[in-house]
Amino acid sequence: MGLELYLDLVSQPCRAVYIFARRNGIPFELRTVDLLKGQHFSNDFAQVNPLMKVPALKDGDFILTESVAILLYLARKYKVPDHWYPQDLQACALVDEYLAWQHTALRKNCLRALWRKVMFPVFLGEPQSPEIVAATLAELDMTLQLLEDKFLQNKAFLAGPHISLADLVAIEELMHPVGAGCQVFEGRPKLSAWRQRVEVAVGEDLFREAHEVILKVKGTPPADPTTKQKLMPRVLDMIQ
Repeated sequence: MGLELYLDLVSQPCRAVYIFARRNGIPFELRTVDLLKGQHFSNDFAQVNPLMKVPALKDGDFILTESVAILLYLARKYKVPDHWYPQDLQACALVDEYLAWQHTALRKNCLRALWRKVMFPVFLGEPQSPEIVAATLAELDMTLQLLEDKFLQNKAFLAGPHISLADLVAIEELMHPVGAGCQVFEGRPKLSAWRQRVEVAVGEDLFREAHEVILKVKGTPPADPTTKQKLMPRVLDMIQ
C-alpha cells in the first residue's frame, strides 16, 4: 500500500497537507474523514490515530499524526524544492519560528472567528452574543497585525523571497475566517498582496479547488443531536 492521507478539507491543516502534496506531485490515496459527521470518532479511524484528529498519514506500516510533522516528513522524503523548507540554517529557523508561533496565536483566533461567527449558530444551533463575536474579531485583528509586523514585514513571503511551509500553513488559517465572511484582507494591502503571491505560487486552480468546502461552510446543514453531542466538547476545547 502506498502513501495514504486522512483528510477533510474543512480543516485548515488538512488543506495545507493536501495542497503541499498536490503542488509537489506527491502520489497519495485520499482517505476522507468527515469531521462534521464525527467520523474521526469512529473505531476504524481510532486505529489510525488514537488522538481522533486529522490530518493523519499512513505510509505502509508507518503512521504519523500532527500536520507540521506530516509536512516535514513529506518535504524530506520526497525531496521537494528547497524553498519549502530551506537547507540554509537561518532561513529554516524562520520557518520553524512561524510554525512554532502559529498554533497558539493565528490558529486559535482564526478557529474562534469561524466557530463564533458561523459554526456555532448555523451548524450547532448555538447563537452567539454580538459582544462575544465582536471580541473574537478584535482578537483576530490584533493577531493579523502581529502576522504583518513580526513575520511578513516587507518581505515577499514570511521567511524570505520564496514561498515556504510557513506561508502555506498561514494562508490556510486565514481562509477559515474568510469562509465565515470576515474581511481578513480588507485595509491590509501588504497582507492582501502576500495572499495573491501565495495563491500564484500554489497554483490558482489548486488553490480554488482546495477551498471549495470552506468557502461554502456557511451553508452547512445543522448537525443532528448525536453528532452535536459528540462534537461540542471537542469544539469548546479547541477554541478556549
